[in-house]
Amino acid sequence: MKKVVIFLIVFCLISSLVEAEECDLDVFLINQDPYPAIPGEYVKIVFQVTGIENPKCENLYFELLPDYPLKFDPDSQTKYEIKGGTYVNRFLSYAQFPFKVRVDEDALDGENPIRVKFSPKKKFYFIKEFNLTVEEVKADFEMFVKNYNKETKEMTIEVLNIGKNDVEAVALDIPSQENITIKGARRYIVGDLDSNEYSSAEFKAIPKDGTFQVKIFYTDSIGKRRILTKVLEFSSESFEEKEETKKIPWQVYFIVGIVIVGVYWIYRRKKRKKE
Repeated sequence: MKKVVIFLIVFCLISSLVEAEECDLDVFLINQDPYPAIPGEYVKIVFQVTGIENPKCENLYFELLPDYPLKFDPDSQTKYEIKGGTYVNRFLSYAQFPFKVRVDEDALDGENPIRVKFSPKKKFYFIKEFNLTVEEVKADFEMFVKNYNKETKEMTIEVLNIGKNDVEAVALDIPSQENITIKGARRYIVGDLDSNEYSSAEFKAIPKDGTFQVKIFYTDSIGKRRILTKVLEFSSESFEEKEETKKIPWQVYFIVGIVIVGVYWIYRRKKRKKE
């Protein structure tokens, strides 16, 4: 009995291999948009399967596997199934399968392996691996209120590009909000900022103690315009202390007064001696 079972298993495997040879399929990754893909954003991927015109390749099954760094939305199409020989009427010897998936936010720069699973008859499956090119093009910034003069209402905001990529056309915009009133232009053009480079922006403003939002507009390394929102903290006490340190202490006036009185006393004494 065991010999019969083993024989049947071997026979099925041989039959499947024969069928696989008769249905000669190959898979290619023919398009990736955008190139490179960006962590946290969508990418369109198109695969092409050749040999589909063969009627023996019936019920072709094709699936993009949900491996890192790919993420699928609940309504995403990740599988296709078509009948073999259906493309011969259009004089094509291949089928194309498009996918739109999101790239993991923590995807590493460079080539990331992705896999597809396909079968000509769903009796056996093939796995093939491809590379998805990923590059982090987004920037990030550190910002803080560097200085504020309550007399002139001049506020200086410093911005530092802490990302690894250079960016262009950086602009800061302070939208309408409760904790800060802008007098004059709400937007300041900073210009280009290389990685680890900083610059500053000047605004006429009346801020309240607490936090306020600043929007950062910039163009990334692939030419896409992006927006970030940062929350800045303002404390009037910090800048009042700075102003007090600029004032001359009363002790200085006292010492200067003593010196003046002393000089005058010496002058008067010498004058009396002469008389």
